[in-house]
Amino acid sequence: MKQRRLGANGPMVGAIGLGCMSFAGVFGETDEATSHACLDCAYEMGITFLDTANIYGMGRSETVLGSWLKKARRDVVLATKVGIQRDAKEPVNNRPDHIRAEIEGSLKRLGVDHVALYYLHRRDPAVPLSEAVGVMQDLIREGKIGGYGLSEVAPSTVREAHAILPPLAVQSEYSLWSRLPELGVIQSCEELDITFVPFSPLARGVFGENYPDTTLMAEGDLRRDIPRFSTENYPKNKELIDRFKELARAKSVPVSALAMAWVLRRGTGFVPIPGTRTAAHLMEWARADEVVLSDADMAQIEAVLPVGFACGDRYSYNHMRTIERYC
Repeated sequence: MKQRRLGANGPMVGAIGLGCMSFAGVFGETDEATSHACLDCAYEMGITFLDTANIYGMGRSETVLGSWLKKARRDVVLATKVGIQRDAKEPVNNRPDHIRAEIEGSLKRLGVDHVALYYLHRRDPAVPLSEAVGVMQDLIREGKIGGYGLSEVAPSTVREAHAILPPLAVQSEYSLWSRLPELGVIQSCEELDITFVPFSPLARGVFGENYPDTTLMAEGDLRRDIPRFSTENYPKNKELIDRFKELARAKSVPVSALAMAWVLRRGTGFVPIPGTRTAAHLMEWARADEVVLSDADMAQIEAVLPVGFACGDRYSYNHMRTIERYC
């Protein structure tokens, strides 16, 4: 797999990473053996950047990764996160003592003494950014993290954080149906030599060979609360995305690979982190870095799915209230 660097001076990683949220059962139940098989396949395909978080299954995703790493030596780059907590009154926590306590728990579950990248999963408006970044700097000095990142923040926060201590990466939802980062986040990352990490580049499974069936989603499935999957909006979105799927088939490219190739083509500093529970689904897009799209191809895709086409918000209100809005 082609390689891209994290930040200005960070490690080299595969151009496509792996989001490990699915190993926590967030998008349907799974088991450790299935998750390990998926990770084995990813590693064989050259996917070396693995992204998780303390909140995914309340540590379950990190534990699965830790048990996989324990089985054999793997040359991978680990990223995890801190900041979201299950507290209705305080859903985001960037206090230095909390960040310190959570990195210890994450390292223990992962079975390592260091992670390459530690994200502030959300920005806490009650805590000065200088304090949150300050403890990240301390953790770097102590050798517990290689660098830090930001997730779902405004361009102004990217610049403010960079002035304190340059982050390695900024993570935001970005795909053909979620293009808000084009209004400043991507440009700020390019200007400041920060890697942009698109999560959900396949729109939570929508850009697959088959659409996710909302009637089969488990009670805890995140998508059940997303307006784009509502009974009103989902049929409209599928009707539009059908045209893209027809285009992929005409090009003899898997739907997910074409959607991923579009993301990779949008920026040489992008490292998308699609998520999946199974090796079979991973194989559909694992070679997307080999798909070459011309300017004409990109224009054709834009004509089929113009910016802003999706019906409905990308998150529920409860999720949106923790995200920095900038437009």
